[in-house]
Amino acid sequence: MQGHIVNLPNFLSFLRILLIPWFIYFLHVGRSTEAFAVMIVALLTDWLDGRAARWTNEVSDMGKILDPLADKLCLASVAIYFLWKGELPFWFVLFVLLRDLIIFLGAAWIRHRHNVLTTSLWPGKWAVGFVSMMFIAMIWPHPVFVRYPVKEFFMYLSAAMLLYSFVEYCIRFYRIRQGLDYRA
Repeated sequence: MQGHIVNLPNFLSFLRILLIPWFIYFLHVGRSTEAFAVMIVALLTDWLDGRAARWTNEVSDMGKILDPLADKLCLASVAIYFLWKGELPFWFVLFVLLRDLIIFLGAAWIRHRHNVLTTSLWPGKWAVGFVSMMFIAMIWPHPVFVRYPVKEFFMYLSAAMLLYSFVEYCIRFYRIRQGLDYRA
């Protein structure tokens, strides 16, 4: 692995993973203000980890794995929680889980077979942002979120961006497998 394992960017990604049970706990016991605060901290760590890596010149292989892993764990666990509560449809959660599992396994296979450590693609980051907006609309009782179908808007926008990013990841994996230029 290249780069330091213990550094600020990796700490921020790891912190995001540690915040998952706290977010779900606060949400489950009806403490939506605390859940919202934890979500904001998690979103800030997602935004800051990559920037901190570049600012401090601490881009590492561990960070390239830990950041998308944290994204996938956050998304999957919160989506499963909302499915369990009956607030998200099964098709959406299944799509998110299968997409992330296929991308994770594809990246692991590419790493094993071609010794290439793939990084996150921008459409995937946008998709996570749209999913985050959906989650915010679900837990923040703002009158706009209650009156209008904001959750549904972001859910369908998220699904479209998740599908687009999935296609982009598949193209990248195919290009790597074929020995073609794959940087985007």
